[in-house]
Amino acid sequence: MDFEIVGQIASVEVIATGHSIRNLARLRKQYGKGRWRKLKGVATVRLRDGTVHTAEIHWYEAHGIGKKEHKLKLPLMD
Repeated sequence: MDFEIVGQIASVEVIATGHSIRNLARLRKQYGKGRWRKLKGVATVRLRDGTVHTAEIHWYEAHGIGKKEHKLKLPLMD
């Protein structure tokens, strides 16, 4: 991962669920069967170079499996 999430993720929204997720087959194969959802939220992140920014984060989550594959999608202006 090229970044570290510092603190809590706020403004969490569901982007897609079930068959609306493009990578559903890969997620099930890699992590197991579950009720997969793709979510997004805003968090403070520390980049590899040590700078701290507020950014939009996307990730996949399933009950009993947890949060997987955090992606930094959009650094917000500080």
